[in-house]
Amino acid sequence: MKILYVASEVTPFSKTGGLGDVSGALPAALAALGHEVKVVSPRYASVQDARLTPTGHTVELRFPFGTERGPLLSLQLAPRLELLFLEHAHYYQRPGLYGDSGGEYGDNPRRFAYLCLGALQAAQRLGFIPDIIHVNDWQTGLVPVALRRGFQDTELGRARSVLTIHNLAYQGQFGKHVMDELGLPWELFTAERGLEFYDGVNFLKGGLQFADALTTVSPTYAREIQQPEAGANLDGLLRHRQGVLTGILNGVDVDEWNPEADPHLPARYGVEDLSGKAECRRELLRRFGLADTSAPVFGIVSRLAWQKGVDLLLEVLPTALQEDIRFVAVGNGEWHYEEGLRELQRRFPDKVGAFIGFDPALSHLLEAGADFFIMPSRYEPCGLNQMYSLRYGTVPIVRATGGLADTVDGSDDGTGIVFNDFVPEALLWALGRARALYADPERLRAFQRRGMVRDFSWGASARMYERLFASLLAE
Repeated sequence: MKILYVASEVTPFSKTGGLGDVSGALPAALAALGHEVKVVSPRYASVQDARLTPTGHTVELRFPFGTERGPLLSLQLAPRLELLFLEHAHYYQRPGLYGDSGGEYGDNPRRFAYLCLGALQAAQRLGFIPDIIHVNDWQTGLVPVALRRGFQDTELGRARSVLTIHNLAYQGQFGKHVMDELGLPWELFTAERGLEFYDGVNFLKGGLQFADALTTVSPTYAREIQQPEAGANLDGLLRHRQGVLTGILNGVDVDEWNPEADPHLPARYGVEDLSGKAECRRELLRRFGLADTSAPVFGIVSRLAWQKGVDLLLEVLPTALQEDIRFVAVGNGEWHYEEGLRELQRRFPDKVGAFIGFDPALSHLLEAGADFFIMPSRYEPCGLNQMYSLRYGTVPIVRATGGLADTVDGSDDGTGIVFNDFVPEALLWALGRARALYADPERLRAFQRRGMVRDFSWGASARMYERLFASLLAE
């Protein structure tokens, strides 16, 4: 199959979250299965790679506000995997991908309309006629719309489109002036089969309406978003399209996240020999200025945001820290959560260590050195850190939501500790269960080993996408 993959971020060139990780890994896994894959993404200021080469082609798009153009650059990563970057200095050479400290960029409708239409035109320029066009989140939501309305009579018209929802909460909602600004036909400004959403424009809704198939990043999240509690006002549409909605669990990069070969660790270890994990634990405590102790070490690596349940954690930890435990955190995000961690560290200097920021090496060390990893999310479409934790023999403590429920077995002979209700009592219960597990080293080792042998590689996920694509082409 020929697959055109369009995403607003792709690791390691650009990333704000899990979307970037998926866009870096899934196309590579599909190419490894023998498919020809081209990935299209903006060339942000962060995309600085000497291997980038001009294709000799220019994207040129006409909008009511004028003609926008920019060169198309290429990076061949593997024999069947090519990255294509849309260069447009005004749109993409900025500090952030979607906004800066002042909030979202006001011209985001133009920036991502350029990505959507530019990706389709790029395929035409290169003579790459895809069987499948796979798009991701609201930033690419106009691709299925354009494919069926503006490109239906072109060589791209036979392609089938798939839209993956990585986080339904982010939808690309703008005022209805965007219809005229981008030259979108007003006949699409309808609630039933168009872009209209509470008298505004919703890019994601357009993609959900027009894509041939919909996926999201875990089976449980696929069910959750069809209910009002998690549906972000799109649950009715998703129930209507449930026949084409599939939950496919994300994978992880098993080369980067491998305790047997991780260059960030002071000692490597594997499921047959866990002795190196103790050295990682000692180094983690040393890095955070905490005394080496026999007390269990709990950790988080997280974006500090409401979704992640950081407020619940900060509410519970002062009580939990009355016991003999240690807590270490790596992350950044909303300032009041950052300050909450700093205050916790000031209050419990001998028990709490916090690094406010993004540090990949320290994140790897924490995954290896902690005994338990806490993810008390309000909702979690997939989650990756719980899978990293399982690979590293660090027992995850998670709330039963989305991908957390799909990847962590909370039974007595499982792989982790799972709680249901988003209340302090439930999280305190889970932390108490972790302490009891820690007090039984033989049982703890059994939990660790069961988690470490789970297969979360991208190969399994890619094969599920492959089957979905094949079914679309067979229709």
